[in-house]
Amino acid sequence: RAAGRRAAPRGAARSGGAVRAPPWWDTPAPTPLARALAPLGALYGAATARRLRRGRPWAPGVPVICVGNLEAGGVGKTPTVLALAERLAGRGARPHALLRGHGGRLPGPLRVADAHRAEEVGDEALLLAPLLPTWVARDRQAGAAAAVAAGAGVLLLDDGFQDPSLAKDLSVVVADAARAWGNGLCLPAGPLREPVAAGLARADLLLTLGDAGAQARFDARWGGLAVGRLRGEVAPLPTGMPWAGLRVFAAAGIGRPEKAFATLRALGAQVVGTRALSDHQLIPPALLGRLEAEARALGARLVVTEKDAVRLPPALRARVLTVPVRLRVEDWGPLDRRLEALGLWAPGREALGP
Repeated sequence: RAAGRRAAPRGAARSGGAVRAPPWWDTPAPTPLARALAPLGALYGAATARRLRRGRPWAPGVPVICVGNLEAGGVGKTPTVLALAERLAGRGARPHALLRGHGGRLPGPLRVADAHRAEEVGDEALLLAPLLPTWVARDRQAGAAAAVAAGAGVLLLDDGFQDPSLAKDLSVVVADAARAWGNGLCLPAGPLREPVAAGLARADLLLTLGDAGAQARFDARWGGLAVGRLRGEVAPLPTGMPWAGLRVFAAAGIGRPEKAFATLRALGAQVVGTRALSDHQLIPPALLGRLEAEARALGARLVVTEKDAVRLPPALRARVLTVPVRLRVEDWGPLDRRLEALGLWAPGREALGP
């Protein structure tokens, strides 16, 4: 729990009061500074292991599917939860999402509604809530109980892989194939919350996200892992927006802002300027005005991610362009077999309703 209060590692960038990962976390071979911090990282990993050993997981009476990661920051968990929810609902299951509401002030448990704002329930909850029943709760056991009482047939836990409070029936670890867990060290020496071997020993499936080149590089470094594997990519939804040749100024407050900028370039947009915000950073009217002014000065349209857009006051969201993204998976087979074992996936069964 001290992770949220830790001092920024030397070389880390700050924006809006939050810390962005220092570049030396991502080098395959640890730098001298990372090696010097490695003993602290070992202590951090040991503390995670101790917390997991001492936990008393509670089973809420319905299957719990955890979508987590081994590293600090975002890697695509929320798009994964959305894809799982669509897959389960299409076969008649009743998935509900459960989050802690990172960045929000309301402790819950509560079901997220249209009237909620990011500063109350967090941005990820607002992304999920239009598509499936979504709950935020600091106490995950209380949140799970509330969701089950409201009719949940399966709980999709967005994050919480290192939290032992709920018994998990299926754990999917998501990883950025391009980053490949950085230098392989724990905080503050590297990006990991726990060592790779320890984390994957508790996982049922590993989902690596990235294009073919990134997947090949991941395989070259981490091939032969003893865990079921899914390969996928978070890609833009076709919306009919004519991005080709459009001059844009892009702002992104996600775990890896450069991925959002690369997506725009791949769509053919002319990215004439960028602004990397901190993950989960709110965008009050004053900041939005500054971003709009930068875009106007470059003769460009302001573009933000979906996650950034839900942090804006609702009345201001029409002033920005967004690029919706969704998860695509090469082969769902390994996951479907796990879901079938849990009674959640019967090939050919018709959906029971919306």
